[in-house]
Amino acid sequence: MKNELIIKIVSVVVFLALSVGVIIYANTDRPSYSITEDSGVEYETARVLSVIEDNTTIDTEVENVKKGSTELEVELLSGRYKGDVCHVTNYYSALYNVDVAKGDKVSVRIDTTDVGVYNVSIYNYNRKPLMIFLVLLFFAVLVALGGKQGLKAFLGLVYTVLVICFVLLPLTLKGVAPIPLTIAIVFVTSAVCFLLIGGVQRKTIAAALGSLAGVLIAAMLGGITAKLGGVTTFQMDEAEALLLVKSTNAIQLRGLFICGILIAAMGAVMDIAMSISSAISEVHEANSKLGFSDLFKAGMNIGRDAMGTMANTLVLAYVGGALNMMVLIYSYGVSFTQLINTDFVAIELIRAIAGSVGIIGTVPCVAGISAWLICKK
Repeated sequence: MKNELIIKIVSVVVFLALSVGVIIYANTDRPSYSITEDSGVEYETARVLSVIEDNTTIDTEVENVKKGSTELEVELLSGRYKGDVCHVTNYYSALYNVDVAKGDKVSVRIDTTDVGVYNVSIYNYNRKPLMIFLVLLFFAVLVALGGKQGLKAFLGLVYTVLVICFVLLPLTLKGVAPIPLTIAIVFVTSAVCFLLIGGVQRKTIAAALGSLAGVLIAAMLGGITAKLGGVTTFQMDEAEALLLVKSTNAIQLRGLFICGILIAAMGAVMDIAMSISSAISEVHEANSKLGFSDLFKAGMNIGRDAMGTMANTLVLAYVGGALNMMVLIYSYGVSFTQLINTDFVAIELIRAIAGSVGIIGTVPCVAGISAWLICKK
């Protein structure tokens, strides 16, 4: 027992050391935006001291949004000009409408044009406290309802976010092939999440392997259909900006579309994989005489009930994200031929179908792996 504990501690320490090492390597020579004494653009926080003049009116033709401008006196609360009081003109329109009053905190843009010479403009609402509150609320609800398991789930999510932000993004920017990199990250992060929640057990190992299989199925289908349909990263909205990035970095753009499918499908695939693996484990605990065939059938029956709702979850998530564009396209009254051949529609459809097929493909994979592992002596 003592040796097992030592092995676990050593394994965790080694894994954390490797993770930190990879993060340090990935972020070496990371691009950074620099400012000088006489030039640069900064985004800081300011407080509205007073509204000097209000020249706004209500635009009744655009759902009663404000238009016009207000003259504000603001105090800078952060940055190198902290404490300065500035006069700012806040412009209102249907697309830019940051409505603030005395005492509100706002995010401001500071453009420095010479030593000590700068211009301040209203950038947006100060959403930092709200974002922090939402994360803390999520953490509190997860721990309150999930207890120790909820805390482990949150730690797994934090690890996944850190790896995506500090490993996937910088290594992709350095020119590492994005698809193999994303597959490796998906497997490692899903395995970490499963091991945190369930420990080193047959059901967690089966869930991790089944998740990887499901994500690979989604990637293969997405890659094949994207190839046949002529869909690449270059047809996406961010293509022009990414081409500018490519001019100064070794980034490989073509694989990013498939990487997005992999990451988007990972959550739903992990969910169904763990559900089936845990259920098969419980069935085996209830009746240890059941063999591979019986456990596999049980897993498939459970998976059939779950795959429909999980596929709906993924498809509706894509629909929700693209709802504004769908309304816009519908308002044009375009023909079905034009609609189905639009880049936007093809991209969203491939994402949704590939991810859903990945979920469906996860069911037999995780059922077979779980049944085989649990049946082994």
